[in-house]
Amino acid sequence: MNFELKPISADAIPEALQKVERYRLLNEPAEAQSICEDILRIDPDNQNALVMLILTITDQFGAGAVASEARELIPRLNTEYQRAYCSGIVCERSAKVLMHKHIPGANHKAYEELDAAMHWYERAESLRPPENDDAILRWNTCVRLLKKNPALQPRSQERYAEVLGE
Repeated sequence: MNFELKPISADAIPEALQKVERYRLLNEPAEAQSICEDILRIDPDNQNALVMLILTITDQFGAGAVASEARELIPRLNTEYQRAYCSGIVCERSAKVLMHKHIPGANHKAYEELDAAMHWYERAESLRPPENDDAILRWNTCVRLLKKNPALQPRSQERYAEVLGE
């Protein structure tokens, strides 16, 4: 069978974006992602759809989606503020998934991702529009995560000498 995607009309974009928000609230990010992709097929520069697509991908971290998918979209955002803020979101959400993985080095990687998120949020804070404290709120969330999870630490800078022989 050969199925083809059907395009939506440009007039349907506002309602489609509302559906994206509803599907995200219903914890159905794959459906939300599909709608974002439909919007971007007819309006590739739609900033709301790009941001929502980045968020829907991050909603799926740990369920198959990877950070690189979201990071590839960030250069398409029009403002430096949005690029910095969304970069922080990707790092923060990646860290949260890593915090629940029980593999060697996951806590160090989670720390590194939170550190990177905080860097991006500081950048976004310096670029934010008046009365927009979103980057500060996200920064504070990262600080609280680090304080509540003492196992999240940077990698040791120590280098051990190689042991040869017995």
